Amino acid sequence: MAALDDCYNIFDLREAAKRRLPKGLFEFVDRATEDHLAVTGNREAFQDIKLRHRALVDVSGRSTQTTLFGKPIALPMAIAPTGAAGLCWYRGELALAKAAAKANIPLTLSTASMTAMETIAKEAGGRLWFQLYVWRRRDLSYQIIERAKNAGYEALIVTVDSAVSGNREYNSRNGFALPFNPSTKFLMDVAAHPSWTLGVMGRYLTTIGMPAHENYPAEFQGKLTSGIAGRRPEMEVDSLSWEDIAKFRDMWPGILMLKGVNRVDDSLKALNYGVDGIIVSNHGGRNMDSAAATMRVLPEIAEAVGDKVTILLDSGVRRGSDIVKALALGAKAVLTGRSTLYGTAVGGEAGAAKAINIIKTEMDKTMAYTGCNRTDEISTDIFFGDYGSNRRGAA
Repeated sequence: MAALDDCYNIFDLREAAKRRLPKGLFEFVDRATEDHLAVTGNREAFQDIKLRHRALVDVSGRSTQTTLFGKPIALPMAIAPTGAAGLCWYRGELALAKAAAKANIPLTLSTASMTAMETIAKEAGGRLWFQLYVWRRRDLSYQIIERAKNAGYEALIVTVDSAVSGNREYNSRNGFALPFNPSTKFLMDVAAHPSWTLGVMGRYLTTIGMPAHENYPAEFQGKLTSGIAGRRPEMEVDSLSWEDIAKFRDMWPGILMLKGVNRVDDSLKALNYGVDGIIVSNHGGRNMDSAAATMRVLPEIAEAVGDKVTILLDSGVRRGSDIVKALALGAKAVLTGRSTLYGTAVGGEAGAAKAINIIKTEMDKTMAYTGCNRTDEISTDIFFGDYGSNRRGAA
């Protein structure tokens, strides 16, 4: 694909996705909330960390491979849950899942995705995780958990930082909302993007019809244009508590992770509830706009919990060097959502694969520069300045 051939980093993929997608859809994927303080802070936290190269070290045998929850992966990265993949590309979740399986990294399927979890398991395979948005009616959540368990998903990720929906004002300005009732402004925007209109929405309408949230409970699986689409009162979960985590632990036999942890006390409490992993996350800056950058809270969480639980990090990963920095501060792996979603929007499975390969190549180069052959050699010894003191692996 010509557009992919002109993309050399994630930021190039972003620009290509911006050209291809209608503005309302692109901004839903790309933007965050309110004044965009959190999403900007996430990038600044990565950029503030400077590295020192190590000279005269044989790094000819280096590898980005590692193990995660006892199984090997080719890159310490998993695909984060992104509900819009199926709008960025026809059956976009499946394209993402196939790219992840071929790259030997995990794929997290969102509750809000538009391809059934059973279809992903059957047609893509690989290491599959399922992300759960808890419903106010807990029996609806239990139905979803049972489906994921029966479909053979390896891990259940419970999102715990979304007690209320984010204040995303731009969606209202763009007329992008569910149920999908397009305004004249949005229809004009769609008409200006024929590649997306024909290649995505056109394919849906001539095959399966208007897509739906296939992983919602059965009674809420209406088409995106139906009155039951969108975030519903049943999904406002300001009542979510640790007792729910205990219940999910009893129900789920596999790996259980909490996504949206950014406090030491919450991290320590998670240990008491049998959680296998915590994902240090601020939802990519999409919820609380004043949220602290995840890279700034990661060190204290890693120091507090040590090796008692597997720590992952998301929010703001755009470069392979970002992964190296996160590993040095105590994460075992990262999740990235927008980076691979941009690729999917431009080229489906091939675009997602390109995004993964770009990040992997950048990580490999950073490891070479810093004198690391294996991921377990990465420590704060590679840091320059005060950031390297009193952190994991510091001398």
